[in-house]
Amino acid sequence: MSEKFSPTLRIGDLSDFIAPSQACVVSLKGLKKTAPNTIKRDKPEVAIANKEQTDPVKISLKDCLACSGCITSAETVMLEKQSLDDFLSNIDKGKAIIVSLSPQSRASLAVYFGISPLQVFKKLTTFFKSLGVKAVFDTSSSRDLTLIETCHEFVNRYKQNQLSDNEKSNSALPMLSSACPGWICYAEKQLGSYILPFISSVKSPQQTIGATIKHHICQKMGLRPDEVYHVTVMPCYDKKLEAVRDDFVFEVEQEDANKSGLRITEVDSVLTTGEVLDLIKLKAVDFETLDDHPLDKMLTNVNEEGYLYGVPGSSGGYAETVFRNAARMLYGREIEGPLAFKSLRNMDFREVTLEVDGKVVLKFALCYGFQNLQNIVRKVKIGKCDYHFVEVMACPSGCLNGGGQIKPKPQQSPKELLQSLETIYMENVSFTNIADGFVCLFY
Repeated sequence: MSEKFSPTLRIGDLSDFIAPSQACVVSLKGLKKTAPNTIKRDKPEVAIANKEQTDPVKISLKDCLACSGCITSAETVMLEKQSLDDFLSNIDKGKAIIVSLSPQSRASLAVYFGISPLQVFKKLTTFFKSLGVKAVFDTSSSRDLTLIETCHEFVNRYKQNQLSDNEKSNSALPMLSSACPGWICYAEKQLGSYILPFISSVKSPQQTIGATIKHHICQKMGLRPDEVYHVTVMPCYDKKLEAVRDDFVFEVEQEDANKSGLRITEVDSVLTTGEVLDLIKLKAVDFETLDDHPLDKMLTNVNEEGYLYGVPGSSGGYAETVFRNAARMLYGREIEGPLAFKSLRNMDFREVTLEVDGKVVLKFALCYGFQNLQNIVRKVKIGKCDYHFVEVMACPSGCLNGGGQIKPKPQQSPKELLQSLETIYMENVSFTNIADGFVCLFY
């Protein structure tokens, strides 16, 4: 199986690598019949090519379900626009390169090199700036913004849901998190209208930092949005799909009024953690001995004492943060200490509840992995889901286990690697109640 796409998202027993003798098609409607008795099929499938068959239907990244990583025009576009070659090419062109680093990628590199996540952040800043990168930011800051907006959205939905039936509006519960692009792709392409109203409207941290940089930070740096080439470092190949969505493209006016506006993407390219490691090896850099460069503080979550502000939860902390905020805002309950999540079917399906006067008033769940996800979807479809909020991630064990992370070393099991990642992810982290306000630092 290819390691480049979410291994949990696949149609039936579809192989993750489709050989050149096969053709990935969205529907056979676009193909001419190869024989008079050809049976017309409407369902997605893999067709075995033969000499008489015409060219397959072309699909774009917007059509892609991120299920396989098959060799199609879609992957060709991705490899060209979301690659190390394109990243280095834009450096050579003199573009103002801004890199945004995810905490999960930081943890993966920290385990690989045997140093702390904070050291990784500083050494990566040294490394990227030696290549010509202008600034290195931290998506923990945009995650904070995303969490604040998610808290507000949930409280509003919950209050609306408590109204009488004829007063309800936009109150769909359970509210399903929206940060995982593999899950969102699957929901849009395979599930459709019955599930979409339940999904949060808040952007992911990747797109939040993209919008912040292209709309605001570039101005503070004296740059136009079209002069900035924004690259994110992510634990997941599906983030490449997210970056090219039309939802995250905006227009800016040109000086020549006769010309149409420039189309600007919030994120120009996504590199996975593994690709960054490949870049370090390509440049023959002894990463551990690099100097610790001072961090760019315009968008970062590092305080003066050198601690990273953070929230519990290796996939962004959505369920935990929203639960604590809702308990306080809706019921005046301040919850101290770790939340008592209870495992159900497995460790990737856990729930936590809040009781008031013997009645369960809040019921949240963590749902990781496609098998658990299907159970939630089924319950929502038949109206039997009693959760108020579900943190949904397509990958088993969540974002730390994303398909773009660095793979286990020889003699190291995936389970051992994941345990190390979970341990080091919280190193140098100082917890805060994100719902109290925006904690990242702007200078």
